[in-house]
Amino acid sequence: MSSPTPSVKRRKKRQAISISRVIALTFLGIILCGAILLALPVSSRNGQSAGPVTALFTATSATCVTGLVLADTWSQWSNFGQVVILMMIEIGGLGFMSAASLAWFSLRRKISIQQQLVMAESIGSNMNDVVEHQKRLLIRAFTVEGVGAAILTARFLTEYPFPLALKLGIFHSVSAFCNAGFDVLGFIRPGASLIVYQTDPVICLTLSALVILGGLGFLVWDELLRERHPKKWSVYTKLVMITTGVLLVGGTLLFCALEWRNPSTLGTMRGPQKVLAAFFQSMTLRTAGFAGVDQGLLTPAGKAVSIFMMLIGGSSGSTAGGLKTVTFVVLLLFLWNRMRGRRTVSIFHRTISDDHVLNAITIFMLMVLLSFAGATVICATSPVGFADSLYETVSAIGTVGLTAGATPRLSIVSKFMIILFMYFGRVGLLTISFGFLKKKPSGEQYKFANTDLLIG
Repeated sequence: MSSPTPSVKRRKKRQAISISRVIALTFLGIILCGAILLALPVSSRNGQSAGPVTALFTATSATCVTGLVLADTWSQWSNFGQVVILMMIEIGGLGFMSAASLAWFSLRRKISIQQQLVMAESIGSNMNDVVEHQKRLLIRAFTVEGVGAAILTARFLTEYPFPLALKLGIFHSVSAFCNAGFDVLGFIRPGASLIVYQTDPVICLTLSALVILGGLGFLVWDELLRERHPKKWSVYTKLVMITTGVLLVGGTLLFCALEWRNPSTLGTMRGPQKVLAAFFQSMTLRTAGFAGVDQGLLTPAGKAVSIFMMLIGGSSGSTAGGLKTVTFVVLLLFLWNRMRGRRTVSIFHRTISDDHVLNAITIFMLMVLLSFAGATVICATSPVGFADSLYETVSAIGTVGLTAGATPRLSIVSKFMIILFMYFGRVGLLTISFGFLKKKPSGEQYKFANTDLLIG
C-alpha cells in the first residue's frame, strides 16, 4: 500500500486544525450566549442585571464545568438564571456536539462526514461508528443522571416539599455527573456548598458515584460494558481504572492523615464521618468542585495535596478536566525510564510513542507555567496570598471549581485571567495550541547541526 502523498498529508493536517478551531470557537459562542442571557435582569433574583463581568464569569464557569463563582448561585440567580446555568453545564459537560447531535437525531437528519469528524474530536473518539457511539453516550449519560436525580430527590424529600426536592435532585445530579460543582444550597447557608451535608452518606456517596462515572470517560464506559474481564481491557482502560482507584484511595488516606486532628475540617467529626469527608475531598478534587470542607481552612500540607490532585484531574474524553489521569501516568513512566537510562516508555508489554510522551510533557509544562504565572498576577493585583492564589489558578485551569476563599477578592484583571484559564482548561491546551498556534511545517523540512549542552 502506497504512503499518503505530501498534498494529502497537508490536507489532513488543515482539516484537523479546522476541527479544533470549530470546537474552540463553538465553546466560545456558547459562553457568550450564556453571558448575554445571565446579564438580563430576569436572570437575577433581585430583578437587576448582575453585570457583564459576573455574567461572563458565571457563563464561562458553567460551560467549562468549573464551578468557580463570584456570587452564590441560589442567592444571585433566579429560577430562569439557574435553568440557563444548568443548560450550559449539560452542554459543556457532555460536549457541545452531544447537544447538536441530539437535535440532529431528533430531526432524523443525515450527519455529514465533516460533522462526524467534529463529533469524534469533541468526545475523544474515532470515526468508526461515531454516530452510534454518540447515541449510546447520550442515552447512558441521561440514564445515569436520571438515576442520580431520583436518589437525591428521594433524600431531599425527607426535608423539603416535592417541587424543591425535585429541583435539588436534578440540578445536583447533572452538576455532579458533568463534574461542574455548582450547587443551589445557598438557601441553607450561602456559599457553603456541600459542607451542610458533609456527613450525609446518601448525598455524599451518590454525588461521588456520579462524579467518578462522569470522570472515567465515555470510551472507558464502552469498553467496560463490552469487555467484563480486565484481561481483555485495552492498555488505556487499564491505566484509567488503576490510576482512578489509586488516586481515590490514596487521596482518602492522605487527607485522613493530614486533616484528622484539624478542628476546622475533620477534627470535630466521628471516625466514620472523617473517612467519608476525606473520601469526598479526594473525589471532589478530581474536577468536581463540591466543597465538603472549607478549603481555606485546610492545613498547608492539605492544600498542597489538593493542588497536586486538582492538577491531575479526571480522564480524557470525559466530563472532567485537568492534566488527565493517563497523561499523568505517562509522565511518571517517562521519568522512571529516563532515570533507569531507557529511551523508550512502555507499560503492559506495549510501547508508548514519542509523540504521546511529548504531548504529555507539553500539557504538563503549560499547565504548571500558567498556574504559577497566574498566581503571581493574582498576588500582584488582589489581596490574596500566593498559596491561595495558586489554589485558585490550578482550580481554574483544571476546571475543578474549588476555592480557598480567593474568588470574591479577585481584581478585575484577575477575574478575566481566571475566565481565560477556565476556557483553556476545558477546551484543552493542546487543542488551542494545535488549532490556533500551530505553524506551518516548513521549519521541519530542514535540521540544524547538533550542539552539546550541560544538562543537570
